[in-house]
Amino acid sequence: MRINERRSLWRRVRPYVTVFDPALTTVLIVLLTTSLITLYSASIGIPGKIEDHLRNIAMSFFVMWVVANLSPQHMMRIALPAYAVTLLLLLAVALVGTIKLGARRWLHIGVVDIQPSEFAKLAVPLMLAWFFQHQQGHLRWHTYGIGAVLLLLPVFLIARQPDLGTALLVVAAGFSVIYLAGLPWKAILGLVVAGAASMPVAWSMMHDYQRERIMTLIDPTTDPLGKGFHILQSIIAIGSGGITGKGWTRGTQAHLEFVPERTTDFIFAVYSEEFGLAGNLFLMLLYLLLIGRGLMITANAPNFFTRLLAGATTMIFFTYAFVNMGMVSGILPVVGVPLPFMSYGGTAALTLGVASGILMSVQRNRKLVQT
Repeated sequence: MRINERRSLWRRVRPYVTVFDPALTTVLIVLLTTSLITLYSASIGIPGKIEDHLRNIAMSFFVMWVVANLSPQHMMRIALPAYAVTLLLLLAVALVGTIKLGARRWLHIGVVDIQPSEFAKLAVPLMLAWFFQHQQGHLRWHTYGIGAVLLLLPVFLIARQPDLGTALLVVAAGFSVIYLAGLPWKAILGLVVAGAASMPVAWSMMHDYQRERIMTLIDPTTDPLGKGFHILQSIIAIGSGGITGKGWTRGTQAHLEFVPERTTDFIFAVYSEEFGLAGNLFLMLLYLLLIGRGLMITANAPNFFTRLLAGATTMIFFTYAFVNMGMVSGILPVVGVPLPFMSYGGTAALTLGVASGILMSVQRNRKLVQT
């Protein structure tokens, strides 16, 4: 009788325990293991980083498990409140936010400072997926216009903090929802032309440091010991790794502190120097598998809402990886975007954990009847 009771209990709790998608979880474990190996080397001389990173990984898996247990119906119900709260927090930042390093990005609540722009990375695509789900079958030009407004409101508030990196990530995630909702190619071409035509206006509205980043990107050698120093040292680190790298913990650029922010935004430079081109190809393969699995989950999503949400979540992974590798290797401006599941940081780990949980929830509920 006890055996039957135990089996019955396991059957009851099993749906809440076995929510992790095997393929996605395997890729994440390999990525996080690679991250621990790289961070150990990058943080030599910086006590506490590995312990904190392990805590962040545990936190990431916990929120991943919580979100994976949520049904798409629950996500639809929280979409509008999450978006509204995020907008209110961004407005609060603009009015009474804490200024650090010349940017007003944080909001002091109680004993902690939070960065509401991080919430927008998930609240915006969630809101847009909810909106287009309710407009399915009645999509018109004005529908996409309303979607664009819903996207641009938080992007404007984030960009004026200023936080160009986070604004770029929110735009990528939000626009992917609008595109997957059926935005015509004519509209996309028109946006490209309009964007190109507005570049002089955008240039005049940029902050001085943003213009300097773009000019440094074009030619970092114009100020090799000043504004171009960090990106040049990063490029040297990547190139000096050669085919097979210098070996674990043997990277000179990182350990002699030529590479900036070597545990966070520039961890890819540390990895490249120590593991070389072969290591980079392995890391890119992991990201391709991660994105590919996300696209498979998107294609098999049970309804319009989950398809849009899964597609946007996958785009978040792609944008994180593409922008970080691009800025570290000198083909994109430095905008402060971490390398997903590799860089040290609690906020990014939380965001990526929620994003992974969303994909697992969509996969887990793929057999739902389409509504």
